[in-house]
Order: sequence, then C-alpha cells, then structure tokens
Amino acid sequence: MTELEPSPQDRPRKIIHVDMDAFYASVEQRDNPELRGKPVAVGGSEARGVVAAASYEARKFGVHSAMPSVTARRKCPDLIFVRPRFDVYKSISLQIRAIFAEYTTLIEPLSLDEAYLDVTDNLKGMKIATDIALEIRAKIKEATGLNASAGISYNKFLAKMASDLNKPNGQAVITPRNGPTFVEALPVKKFHGVGPATAEKMHRLGIETGADLKARSLDFLIDNFGKSGPYFYGIARGIDERQVKPDRVRKSVGAEDTFREDIFAYDLAREGIQPLIEKVWRYCDANGITAKTVTLKVKYSDFNQITRSRTVATSFSSISEIEDAVELLLGAIFPTTKGIRLLGVTLSSLDKCHGLEHSQLALFF
Repeated sequence: MTELEPSPQDRPRKIIHVDMDAFYASVEQRDNPELRGKPVAVGGSEARGVVAAASYEARKFGVHSAMPSVTARRKCPDLIFVRPRFDVYKSISLQIRAIFAEYTTLIEPLSLDEAYLDVTDNLKGMKIATDIALEIRAKIKEATGLNASAGISYNKFLAKMASDLNKPNGQAVITPRNGPTFVEALPVKKFHGVGPATAEKMHRLGIETGADLKARSLDFLIDNFGKSGPYFYGIARGIDERQVKPDRVRKSVGAEDTFREDIFAYDLAREGIQPLIEKVWRYCDANGITAKTVTLKVKYSDFNQITRSRTVATSFSSISEIEDAVELLLGAIFPTTKGIRLLGVTLSSLDKCHGLEHSQLALFF
C-alpha cells in the first residue's frame, strides 16, 4: 500500500439497498396478463383482511400495504383482490438471492422484497457500486421479468433512503459529499427508522427536518428518545456505522400503530391490530422463523403503557394461532374507560425452523 492509498478502515463503504417494486403485485401482474395496467391488491378481501401489497395503479388511489381491505375498496372501487402465493414469491426470491451472491457474500435480507449488500470488496472486483447496482437490476429483470430499484451510498441509512428516490425501476446514489446536506433537507417523517409515533413526538419537540434534528444535542436526544438517541444523532449528520450482517438472527420482531382517534371498543381494536399481526407473521414466514411468545402492547390516551404476553410450549405454526393468542390478550383489557392510542404486537423467543424447506427460506430476501 502506497502513501496515497487510503487504508481499508478509511475507505468509504459501498452499500447497495435493493428493493423490488410492488413485489407481490408485480408477480401477479407478470403471471396474469389480464391484471396488467389495473389496480391490484394482494391480500384478503374479507372484512378483517388487509392489503399485503398494492400495484402502482392501485397506489394512485391511496391504496397501500397494511391497509384494511374495506378501506382499500372504498378508495378504489375497481380494485382487484388477488390471493397471495407465497410459494411463488419465495421461489423468485431464491433466484434474486442467487444473483446477489454473484457479487458479494455480505447480504442482509430485510424481507421478501429488499436487502442490503456491502460491495466495498466485491467478488467481481468492480470499483463502481452504481455499475454493480445496474448489473444486478438488469439480471433480476432478465431472470424474473420484474423490476427492482436500488439505492447506493456509504451507509445503510442513506442507501435505504436513496432506493426510494427514483422508484419504480430506477436507482440513485448519495455520496459522502452530499449525504449530510441531503439529510438536513429531509422531513423526519420520511426517515427510515422513524415511525409515525416517533415523528409525532419529534414534531411536538419542534423537530421537523434533518436540520432540526442535527441542532439537538446528544444529551437532548437520549433524554427524549432513550437508546435511539445516539442513532438519531448520527443519521442527522449522515453517519450510520451499522454493518451489513449476513444471516442476522433477531431477538424479536414487532409492529405497532398509533391511531388518529382513541379507541374504546374491542371490535375497533381487533380491526386495528390485524395488519400488525399480518406484518410480523409475514416476516417470520418469509425468513423461516418460529416464535413461542407473542406480546401485546397497549398505550392509553394518558400515555400509560401496559404489555401482556402469552408463551406456548411449541412454536406458533400459523397466523391463526397468533390471532387466537392476540384475541385472548386483547379481550382481557376490555371493557376500558381509557382510550387506546397505540397497539403493538411483538413475536419473541425466535428460532430458525428446522428441515430442508426452512433451511432454504433463510436465503430469501
């Protein structure tokens, strides 16, 4: 190494975030020509069903994933509901995962339709990450007929943000030079990792943009956001030191939602929590993970919070088993005199499924 060459520790990382475009819906439109160009929602059309994915034609009407099916139908009367075919989606994911593996061993799956890749030192010796992303997207299109978008940057946070900039079927790069400026202009509600409840709290504190977040001290952020404070302090400056971790094992997987109006009735709470159940189940099913514990989180209008858990001897094997457990936990807190402003569902005591089928699932993204 000459004096002019940076050490490996000093080199900016090259991270790619690949995100399939409307993955489930695009697969259905690919396989059924009659659906092409029409608003499509993958998911149940029953009263308790939710949208798992929406085509771009449906999104123009405001339909999006995790939306109750009855709401989606109201927004788009011509919406076509299609039952999900997870075996097909997983098979396609194997194809995509194989393409990633041609370029790097550092692949971190996030779900069926997205993953991080660290291509700093890639298997093909390519120097420009944008070229790698172009090749990967072209190979995905050739192998599957589907479009993928990509974000390229020097850390995971900015790569994730970049992948949304030119969707669908596009890519964008955020360089070390323009990363901090990009973050300063970004509304905090669009930050990956800042959910609706956190964004609402930031707004109450006068934090609307990345520049506002950057102006707050580390102590202030820790006092108000706890262990997330250092993360927010870093990303406000375009800094994210998290590594791309292949085959990461999570301790838990959860989802929560803050409601626009407080909930007092069980039926409304049950309807509101269904999308959360489906979200955590999809993650486990896609990644071949089982869970033995389900936890219900309830935050009331006075900001008091409770959790209730149920643990089973053998792992939950279907979404209906999780629904039954959540219904027992939820029913126990009714009737209530205090309005419910937030509900959450978390699965824990996670473990990889055993057997050939689930050893393959670990490769999906």
